[in-house]
Amino acid sequence: MKKLYRSRSNRMLGGVLGGLAEYSGIDASLLRVLFALAFILGVGTLGLVYIIWIFVVPNREDVI
Repeated sequence: MKKLYRSRSNRMLGGVLGGLAEYSGIDASLLRVLFALAFILGVGTLGLVYIIWIFVVPNREDVI
């Protein structure tokens, strides 16, 4: 079963979108652009979701 982890190698801020890109198979740059556009266009809860994911989703090396 695939699990979602924050990326250590493909990160800009917290590694959440890099990990989500690895999990889903989507290019991380495309995911970041879509996230930024959605945030700018008024989906303001995305910032809060991102911050929560930083604390909830574990780093890849932290998991045994």
